[in-house]
Amino acid sequence: MTPRLAAEPFRKTACQLRFWKPEPPGINRLVLGLTRLFKTRSGSTGSVAVMNKIHDQLTEAAGAAARVVAGTRPEQFADKTPCSQWDVKELLNHLVLWTSYSFERRARSEQVGPELTERDFASEPDYAARYREQLDRALAAWEPDEVWAGQVDTGSGTMPAPQIAEMILMEMVLHAWDLATATGQRYTCSDEVAATVAKAVSDTAEMYRQYDGFAAEVALDADASVFERALAVSGRRPAGR
Repeated sequence: MTPRLAAEPFRKTACQLRFWKPEPPGINRLVLGLTRLFKTRSGSTGSVAVMNKIHDQLTEAAGAAARVVAGTRPEQFADKTPCSQWDVKELLNHLVLWTSYSFERRARSEQVGPELTERDFASEPDYAARYREQLDRALAAWEPDEVWAGQVDTGSGTMPAPQIAEMILMEMVLHAWDLATATGQRYTCSDEVAATVAKAVSDTAEMYRQYDGFAAEVALDADASVFERALAVSGRRPAGR
């Protein structure tokens, strides 16, 4: 069943920073803040089993995101989204850029350049197929064990690769949910993905809020699921709540 939009679907905003065309200074300050945050924590990269678990979750989330993008119609591009500063087309461009192209480059400690940050992916007639193909390239780039054992250059410092991967998973899941909500599609994820996203949101929520990346946490009833709580902590109101 397609979920209905929440009673306040487009509140102050769940994700205020406009990261796409052009990229503002705010994202650089956020990345610097997150880099400093994780420097105060353990630099352990974890076991191979943990790495494989996160890669499997990224693979699941990529499939879900690709389905939502494929289900988004051009006539919906001007519609509003849970991210108050983005319409559907802008959100779609953001999702494609950061969860596929940037995702692949992070495996090599590379940044996305203006040829990508200024690209209007949604104007390309085969944008959904290209996104799926780029997701597959990104997932392949993160398969080698040595990628997970290293540090990733964020442009403002370095962070352990598993923490970068968790943040990419969070970005992919939250924004795929945003896009699904805006376009009347159903979005679901496994309990395992929900738990990892909930952890990543909890770890970074206050830092994101400092830079207006998340709105204030939404209060939920005690029977809310793990995924619904992750959405709420990130400033999003789950459907029906």
